[in-house]
Amino acid sequence: MEAAKLTGIERELVLQYLIDGNVPVTVTPIEEEDPGTDDGEKVKPATSALFPIAIKAEQLKVLEQGIILLTNPPQNVKNFIDKKARVEFYFNRLGLYFETTIKQIKAGLALVIPSSISRIQETPAAARPTQISAQLYFSVNQKTDVHIDCVPADGYQLFAKPVWKDIAEDAQVQAKKYLEEFIVHARQKGVAGSGVQLIPVVRYLSEKVLKMESVQNRKSPLEILFINHERIVFGQKAGNADLQDGMEYALEMSFPLPRPLSERKIFGTCRVESNYFDKNKELVCVVCRYTSLQEEDIRFLYEKGTGEKLI
Repeated sequence: MEAAKLTGIERELVLQYLIDGNVPVTVTPIEEEDPGTDDGEKVKPATSALFPIAIKAEQLKVLEQGIILLTNPPQNVKNFIDKKARVEFYFNRLGLYFETTIKQIKAGLALVIPSSISRIQETPAAARPTQISAQLYFSVNQKTDVHIDCVPADGYQLFAKPVWKDIAEDAQVQAKKYLEEFIVHARQKGVAGSGVQLIPVVRYLSEKVLKMESVQNRKSPLEILFINHERIVFGQKAGNADLQDGMEYALEMSFPLPRPLSERKIFGTCRVESNYFDKNKELVCVVCRYTSLQEEDIRFLYEKGTGEKLI
């Protein structure tokens, strides 16, 4: 999709906004085309090498000439000197970006704001697997019809038993740190169980990359990471739809069925066992345990997850 570029007047307003406000920005190195190896195979950089890097307002200064000076930026920014980067920020909640090159100058690191600034475009929703859809209901000011949609997370096999190799290799060191911490926490609360539900949790928190949105603070669906006959696990951006530890919520799950049947619906309730945050408190995973399900629904979920009959 072609970027919607700002007009000259709009750019001047944004530039003055940056100068006056010193708003935080996010810098993401742009993956360049790799020439490949001798046999023609292209080499992709490690996932972590392309992570967005957050620059706080106090770490930058915008000059009248349209240059962003970085003061004591994160160390990993220095790895991308003389390389192209995408710089994103919010202007009155509107997501904007431009592409530039990170330069080393006498005063430190600098980013030149180009003549072209564009709006962040909505990413078309990819066709998601129709293995499940769900809604979580909760009460707000005595209203019980408030709900949030839940969708399968991309790349997660919801009913398969999670295994360590599901986690990207370059994320496993951080995932191991999370797992050690979360196992202690779960055991102290008496909710560890087999611990299998924690693998998608640490995978999500160590792999997930938050991207700037076209509109700041827009509510988005919860991402379903794992389901079995005992629990359901969600991932989301912290602050998106806070589910409180220990609170009980109504849950509706829909499963498509082969024709001539259309779908199977499961209704029940679940309670939040634990909330697990990433180290920057930007992401949260919510582990919920069912508190009421029909016996035939428990059997359905068990058989769907294990392929075995529940006796």
